[in-house]
Amino acid sequence: MRQPAHHRRRGPGRLAGLLMALLVILGLSGSTALAAPGGTAQQAASSVKVPAGAMDAVAAMQPSWNLGNTLDAIPDETSWGNKATREVFKTIRAEGFRSVRIPVTWSAHQSATAPYAVDDAYMNRVKQVVDWAQAENLYVVLNVHHDSWQWISKISTDHDKVLARYDALWTQISAAFRDEPRTLLFESVNEPSFDNATAAQKTQLLNELNTSFHKVVRASGGGNKGRLLVLTTQSGTPSQNLMDDLYTTIKSLNDRQLVATVHYYSWYPFSVNVAGGTHYDDAARNDLDDAFARMRDIFVARGIPVYLGEYGLLGYPDHNHPSRVERGEALKYYEHLGYAARLVGVTTALWDPGTWAYLNRETQKWTDPALFAWIKSSWTTRSGTASFDKVFLEKKEPITAKGVTLNLNGTKFRGLWHGETKLVEGRDYTLFDKTRLVLTAGALTRLSGDRDYGVNATLQARFSRGLPWQIEVVTYDAPVLSNATGKTDAFTIPTQYRGDVLATMEARYGDGSNAGQTDWTPYQEFNMAFSPDYPNDTIILTPEFLKALRDGEQVTLTFHFYSGAKLMYHVKKSGDSVTGTAVKES
Repeated sequence: MRQPAHHRRRGPGRLAGLLMALLVILGLSGSTALAAPGGTAQQAASSVKVPAGAMDAVAAMQPSWNLGNTLDAIPDETSWGNKATREVFKTIRAEGFRSVRIPVTWSAHQSATAPYAVDDAYMNRVKQVVDWAQAENLYVVLNVHHDSWQWISKISTDHDKVLARYDALWTQISAAFRDEPRTLLFESVNEPSFDNATAAQKTQLLNELNTSFHKVVRASGGGNKGRLLVLTTQSGTPSQNLMDDLYTTIKSLNDRQLVATVHYYSWYPFSVNVAGGTHYDDAARNDLDDAFARMRDIFVARGIPVYLGEYGLLGYPDHNHPSRVERGEALKYYEHLGYAARLVGVTTALWDPGTWAYLNRETQKWTDPALFAWIKSSWTTRSGTASFDKVFLEKKEPITAKGVTLNLNGTKFRGLWHGETKLVEGRDYTLFDKTRLVLTAGALTRLSGDRDYGVNATLQARFSRGLPWQIEVVTYDAPVLSNATGKTDAFTIPTQYRGDVLATMEARYGDGSNAGQTDWTPYQEFNMAFSPDYPNDTIILTPEFLKALRDGEQVTLTFHFYSGAKLMYHVKKSGDSVTGTAVKES
């Protein structure tokens, strides 16, 4: 992934670079010099037996995990709040991962002028981290990461200098890791893009980078002569034309130890919750199925292994902000991706940006164990899901029967539980056509208890295999919005949520045109234009959204909630002042 920031640190002198090269030749760098305290070179080496064939080797790397926002942080390893430790790799291996991708940004540690030397200390640190991972019997993918947009993207306008620096970088990496085992893979560049270039020029430039990378590494000898090399598409995108371009490059190199890589973060509207992408619907499912079918047809079916170097959702999880992707809908994505990857034989690497997302690097615990359980389960089996993970009961109305549609995913429904109590079919629920699960009014009355706003009970739909699907019984009434005044840098709408959950927000001017910073759709991006603040009973309209509004024009906001409730609200900006007015139901 790309993170905004850039800095540069001056490189070492020529003498230091020569000394480093001598250490590599003598075998005194890497695992010998950098073994864990009290360890030895032998303890730091991998004992994994790597299959000779690239397809088998990449298959043995499944599943994989990214040490994200660490060595790729700008300008230094700890700049984004993470630090690599050997304990992290022990945890990852114990949790069932077989490989790790270690993204590295080199720019702040490489001279920007010839001979483009990399700091010895930084190269040693990268080597230490790589060796820690291999000592835990993990395959490692090592790359050139945010350099892609910091300076490599300028190859279209400063070709010779950028290519010389790129080649010098891979020459030094190849020398430092020359004698590492085949459990170490090299990846040419992360998500490459090119400034001010036509489509044809971009294709030519990426082919040149991938080809030059291949030439430099193979010419360095030692273990690099047969090392698995990972080549990417433009921006890591799995589109037909870009993967066709990469296939052409790989075929031309006539090397059976090459691997194709792309990234997948789901259908964009769903991944960030914009343009109404509030559910993992047919558009999102089809986007995933089509992407993996292309990986199969373009690469796997032709004997070229695919390493999905990053996957996840761009807006989920983020435990520092309200969840922009509804939890159950996110679980459907992870379950589906694991299945699709197994179906076509693609190795998948979860993008983990650090403590606030998946693995807490300090405690070595999963921030959300239940979420990780779904990811882990998808590696080996399918799980049943449902059309939604909540059943909403409007408090002001009498309770009636409510239902969800089961997505069996090849499983069989085994029953419904509330805690340790199995609900009785016919009395508590009815199953129609094996997939339509309807809870009776009697069961919902009992489960909702005193009918306090919010979740009254959590049920489990269990299936013949995989994980159970949770269904929350939620009591709600339509939320209530109130009038407000404020400034463009701080404006909130008083909101009585009354048990409901915000899904999305539309914004339109009086003439029907779209309002807000995302002007190609009326449905604005969750957490970027608006954000629920449940503890403080408000909806936040962000400064970015408000500053994008036309001055003096009324904007009609429509808030959509997961219960199905829709509320309208008027906002008008005058200079830096904002006035909000609740629209009463007609």
